[in-house]
Amino acid sequence: MNKESPFFMKENKDVTIYDIANKLKLSSSTISRALKDHSSISEKTIKRVKAAALEMGYRPNILAASLRSKKTKTIGVLVPTITQPFLSSLISGIEITAQKAGYNVIITQSHDSYQDEVNNAKALYNSRISGLISSLAMETQDTSHFQQFIDKNIPVVFVDRVPKNFNTYKVMINNYAAGFKATEHLINQGCIRIAHFYAGSEFGNLYSERKKGYLDALKKHNLPIDKELIIHMNEVTYEEGERASNILLHLKNPPDGIFSPNDTTAVAAIQVAKKLGFKVPEDLAIIGFNDDPISRIIVPGLSTITHPAIKMGKTSAEIILKHLDSTEKNDITEITFLNTEVLARESSNKLSE
Repeated sequence: MNKESPFFMKENKDVTIYDIANKLKLSSSTISRALKDHSSISEKTIKRVKAAALEMGYRPNILAASLRSKKTKTIGVLVPTITQPFLSSLISGIEITAQKAGYNVIITQSHDSYQDEVNNAKALYNSRISGLISSLAMETQDTSHFQQFIDKNIPVVFVDRVPKNFNTYKVMINNYAAGFKATEHLINQGCIRIAHFYAGSEFGNLYSERKKGYLDALKKHNLPIDKELIIHMNEVTYEEGERASNILLHLKNPPDGIFSPNDTTAVAAIQVAKKLGFKVPEDLAIIGFNDDPISRIIVPGLSTITHPAIKMGKTSAEIILKHLDSTEKNDITEITFLNTEVLARESSNKLSE
């Protein structure tokens, strides 16, 4: 076999600071300081060292540095999925802020599975992340797997889907107020029999708080609470929206309004209503949640609740960075609330002339 064959080629080894030091006849400590622009090294030497490093293909060993310092400049992100527009925008906000501060971001998905969330949390912990930003999986009812970060003083920020009882940072909207606003909007449009798609468990505070807002809005306006109009969803998907909508719209006395937990399920409700011969909004007014791009594409345009995803991501990352810069490492419970608004479009505008 030809000796030039790749099977006989010597394995390429990473260039180290010692290789650069050898070439430039300088000490390894001088090379290390020059690569970090240390003030004790002259500008001329820094340029010379960096030029040699570039020519030789030197790459800093971030893993080795992190093992020495027991820290990385990495923020872990653990979310249910990256396919939902809200969560992809949230991640974008995190990355924008983290990258400006010189931090990398590792993104993992639980796919709304508790066990996947546990496994991903462990993997991120073993990766020695500097901080963690997480939105809980739909199945999660036990958050003990996040305690490992707290025990090592690794800041944890729960965002959007947050646990009710966990002593750490939380970034969220006022879901109760948002649920109340959405329901009252439908009431103000003349709806008297309003349905609600309810998702998740009572453990998290996101969907349960929106449900409380829905119920209290009905009570405020002296409207009856009908349990057959409250449909539980295991996931906030289009398919679940179709299933729930078909149940509601085949009732003997169907609703005249639907408050949906997100825009995807609300769009499913519009589509099902059209197929069954209901006019939206004349027969059925619908409001979603998040202001996803699809809410502006569907016909009629979907009324929704604004959800500041990018701002929530930026705020979460800012909290991590602030914590890492702080010398005070006490137990912290800090809740940051961001505002939401009703964005009325054609799907709920029953009173238009």
